[in-house]
Amino acid sequence: MVAGRNVPVLIGAVPLFTVTSLSLNEGYQVVRIAGSRLAQLVAPTTRTISVDAVLVGSTRLVVKKGLESLAMTSRALAAATAPFVSLAGIPVVCGMTVSLDMQITSLKFTQSNQKRDAIDVVITLEQVPRSSVSAIVGEALDMALAAGMLAVPSLSGNIPIERQLGGTL
Repeated sequence: MVAGRNVPVLIGAVPLFTVTSLSLNEGYQVVRIAGSRLAQLVAPTTRTISVDAVLVGSTRLVVKKGLESLAMTSRALAAATAPFVSLAGIPVVCGMTVSLDMQITSLKFTQSNQKRDAIDVVITLEQVPRSSVSAIVGEALDMALAAGMLAVPSLSGNIPIERQLGGTL
């Protein structure tokens, strides 16, 4: 939330306004140096993003279908979108990262008796770089986001833990 506004997490063109959790996992390839007990990190291997959100309001089913179409859950959707996916993956834009060339690997939708007018969704995306150019552009955008966040004042920088947890300590 920035300056009293709810800034969505964008997965492709699908905005998620009620994100409850977002995690970024980055893996690195480790190679042993021949004839030594030493190892060296040589290259990033995987980047995955997991998003937990709640789809609310009258647009919840439209957003669900938007996410399903990005994930190409049917043969018809896969055939229709395959030419575009070969050029570029799904961009993910949020307050933590800008990641290009992502692909949805898992979608889980849950509706419960307690929340009949809402759908919980868990989305897992994995980075599948299409070209070195898109990888470089993605990293440049991610660095620009990090640099831009230096100018935005943090709301929770000096708030004591008791206040953050609602005084339950």
